Amino acid sequence: MDATTPPVLTLTGPVTRSRVTGLCDDLRALLEGAAGGVVVCDAAGLGTPGLMTVDLLARLRLTAGRGGGRIRLRAPDPALLALLDLVGLRFEVEGNPEQREPPPGVEEEVESGEAAV
Repeated sequence: MDATTPPVLTLTGPVTRSRVTGLCDDLRALLEGAAGGVVVCDAAGLGTPGLMTVDLLARLRLTAGRGGGRIRLRAPDPALLALLDLVGLRFEVEGNPEQREPPPGVEEEVESGEAAV
């Protein structure tokens, strides 16, 4: 791994309360050496999403924020993204532009009579 590649924390199911603490500890350790303060959380192995999965991701996000970093999800199940959206948690997803920003090269529509910025 080079200085520009963020470290990866692989998440696998089933998610239990006892595993949440250990994964938060693993995230803290990865954040210490993470260039740019970003850790990628590979969510492909989480299985069917449930409330424990939401709890895990919320705690990982809180842990990253407290450590001055952030997490990015890799390969989350669409059902997991829908569940996270339902509870109001937004995550950056690898390969997707951030929620409130248009992809590069896309211009926003302006009202007629307004100058384009």
